Amino acid sequence: MSGTDRKISVKKDSQLVLRLDRGERDAFVELCRELDTSAAREIRRFIRGFMKDHAVD
Repeated sequence: MSGTDRKISVKKDSQLVLRLDRGERDAFVELCRELDTSAAREIRRFIRGFMKDHAVD
C-alpha cells in the first residue's frame, strides 16, 4: 500500500455524554464485543445515519 492509498485519520475532539441504565449499557457493550466492534463505533454509525436520514436539503 502506498502512502496515497492510506485512509486519512480524523482526530476526534469532542465528547457526547449519555446517561442510561447500567444494565442496558453493559448489555450494549457486551453485544458490541461479541460482534467484534466497539460501542463508540456503533454510536458514531447511528449518529451519521440519523443525520443522513434527516438531512434538510
